[in-house]
Amino acid sequence: MQPLPIDAHLPDLVAKAKASKGLVLVAEPGAGKTTRVPRALLDASVASAGEILVAEPRRIAARMAAKRVAEELGEPVGRTIGYRVRFDSAVSRDTRVTFVTEGVLARRFQSDPSLSGVAALVFDELHERHLDTDLALARARRLRDTSRPELILVAMSATLEAEPVGAFLDAPIVHVEGRTFPIELRHAEQPDDRPLERQVRAAVVRLLDEGVGGDLLVFLPGAREIRRAMEACEGPAKAHGVDLVPLHGDLPADAQDRAVRPGPRPKVIFSTNVAETSLTIDGVVAVIDSGLARVARHSPWTGMQSLLTAPISRASAAQRAGRAGRTRAGICVRLYTSREHDARPLRDAPEVQRADLAEAALGLLAAGEDPRAFPWFETPPEAALDAAMSLLEKLGAAEEGAITRLGEHLVALPAHPRVARIAIEAKRRGFEEAGAALAALVAEREIRLASRTRFGHGSGPRDDEVGASDLLARLDELEAVGPRPSHGSLRHAGLDGRAVRTVIEAKRQLERALRRRDVEVEPGFDEEEALLVATLAGFPDRVARRRKEGGRELALAGGGATLDEASVVKDAALMVAVEAQEHAGRTFVRQASAVSLEHLMELFLDRLEDHVGARFDPKLERIFGVRELTFDGLVVERGDAEIDDATAAQALATAALQKGVGRFCDADALEALTLRLRFAREHDERLPTIDDAWLEALLVKLCAGRRSFAELRDAGLLDWIRAELTPHRARLDALAPEHVAIPGRARVPVTYEVDRPPWIASRLQDFFSAAEGPKVADGRQPLVLHLLAPNRRAVQVTTDLAGFWERHYPEIQRELRRRYPRHAWPDDPLSAPPSRPGRGRGRR
Repeated sequence: MQPLPIDAHLPDLVAKAKASKGLVLVAEPGAGKTTRVPRALLDASVASAGEILVAEPRRIAARMAAKRVAEELGEPVGRTIGYRVRFDSAVSRDTRVTFVTEGVLARRFQSDPSLSGVAALVFDELHERHLDTDLALARARRLRDTSRPELILVAMSATLEAEPVGAFLDAPIVHVEGRTFPIELRHAEQPDDRPLERQVRAAVVRLLDEGVGGDLLVFLPGAREIRRAMEACEGPAKAHGVDLVPLHGDLPADAQDRAVRPGPRPKVIFSTNVAETSLTIDGVVAVIDSGLARVARHSPWTGMQSLLTAPISRASAAQRAGRAGRTRAGICVRLYTSREHDARPLRDAPEVQRADLAEAALGLLAAGEDPRAFPWFETPPEAALDAAMSLLEKLGAAEEGAITRLGEHLVALPAHPRVARIAIEAKRRGFEEAGAALAALVAEREIRLASRTRFGHGSGPRDDEVGASDLLARLDELEAVGPRPSHGSLRHAGLDGRAVRTVIEAKRQLERALRRRDVEVEPGFDEEEALLVATLAGFPDRVARRRKEGGRELALAGGGATLDEASVVKDAALMVAVEAQEHAGRTFVRQASAVSLEHLMELFLDRLEDHVGARFDPKLERIFGVRELTFDGLVVERGDAEIDDATAAQALATAALQKGVGRFCDADALEALTLRLRFAREHDERLPTIDDAWLEALLVKLCAGRRSFAELRDAGLLDWIRAELTPHRARLDALAPEHVAIPGRARVPVTYEVDRPPWIASRLQDFFSAAEGPKVADGRQPLVLHLLAPNRRAVQVTTDLAGFWERHYPEIQRELRRRYPRHAWPDDPLSAPPSRPGRGRGRR
């Protein structure tokens, strides 16, 4: 057995773990923690008290780590060392150490909350912080601190923030160095906008030309990018005599084994982030890092995880680079600049902060826990917990914070509560097998090849295909190829073989679980109808209405969306948006399933509300009575109805106010009155305000017996407003008169404006004999005087008329005499009477 850096530390590690019932191990890449720590616990007789479970973040890591430890023991996997992953396991009655995925561990907690028979639980690569791991870590600590004090908990990682975990587990922290060699980091000199596969090809060619003398490991975000990169590298690989092999989680086990085991020739391994941690691939001397990964994000449409391509964190970049320095000095070529690297976050945000919590919350409810009070390792956002509980209530899985009988059925199925709800509803209607298949299609990735889809979105095959549900269309295709489809039949049908096989496995798994659920079956349903209702049962919060017959624009309770043009649901007025995606700033519903009002009434009668009210027709500018049936606020049916005059008046008033009351009277006169009143209120707050609320109350009175804007225009709105102000008229006129008198005119209009003092404008000669101008606001506010020349332009703007006569008039007088000699420009304007325009000549 090859010695590893961690070997010398194992006795101390085991002693601390047994003494403290916990341990946090931070060991650099290549130290050997994944394979040697479980073996050391086994050798220390920890397994004599029960099984040792090792939780890995991925299936391939769990399976290959188990094989490696079994080989070191000289045994086949499945004897002392085994594994359990989705759709595959190798265990026996003799198995003492079992490597499991986080999902399998979550199901183990669900079926056996006390983890009976488990002596130690090891969390490997805890830094990835998947939701299942966070939840299992918290549940395990709760067990150890209550009913299972003997349970040993070990957390391991190379890039873990150890202190918070150590404090949470009340466990010692141990750091162990790894065995790494120098790694030459090469960054792109500038951003490269070429297709990713061309960037990879250039990097592979350069390394092969350099003769690096070993295997290359290329990190790419997904299987599609792997396929394209391998096609791009076929020529250079053939020229250099190297093999090209893929490595990702959807590959069969034998294909994964071929990628990681030494071969007769050098190879280029094209991998997703499955090779980033937990797995040492012997022979790798150089890494090409795209800097991208598929990242799980909560989809607000499905309530399930969706995978997005996103830049990796600096911690992930370090993990990837470390793959090149395990056996000798290595090279890491990053297809992004050093500036891009340095701008990235240090670590990825934990899933608990960004994932859907419905499945986790249901599991906690099933265990008698309150998700809001549960002692999480990191408390999730309150809004996310609220959304999860709301969804569970809509699914019928929870009520008043407690799990229901239906919820107990859902939590027993190995699927998200939405998916489980579909399967349970289909079984209740007598279609267990078809329901399991339908649920599997929802849970797994698209079965149609990208070449059959629009924008690579998996939308559909033909524009002329019409049906009730995109899911049922896929179900028909799945059934057509049979339970054991050949490669040829899948290619002919345009289906992705790996995706189809995964769906078939998931269907079988759901069927086995469904058979164990005692659900009362109600026979007599039509199969298509039953499956449409089952789909609605799983997506009760995604009901949509087509805005226009034959159109693709949809209205939902929470907004709008566009139905993908290749969806087969072309006629249904109502549907559920099963899957949606953001594209070019718009939301496209990729898969939909028709529903009817009868379906809604059957499943969710208590969420339907009948409203009778008024509707304003903007084209006719008229109020009509309307009856609306709503589902969670979304109008699902509309028809004509009779309404009383009060309802009509209120609706007409509201519509008029929204359009602006200036459309129904002299807008300038209304504005002038409003400004007068605003000014007057500055001096007497007892006066009313003409605001929207005041106008709406008045409009309701005025609209009584009227149904249209035309009738409202003839009603004399401004007269009604003035009539309403009659009790305040005297006070308004005293504070803010419409007109004032000056020596040369009996009525000069006063202008009131926002944020400016009121003002008047008149000929300068009209102010002769006056030492001061008029005032408003009970004499407290002098008016601003605009003194106009004969051409009606202001020669002075002032509130100090006496000062103007004394300081400015003599100079202005000379200019005005020159320009307007036929007008009177007396030397003493205070003793001269106002003159009429154009009468007399100025005299000294």
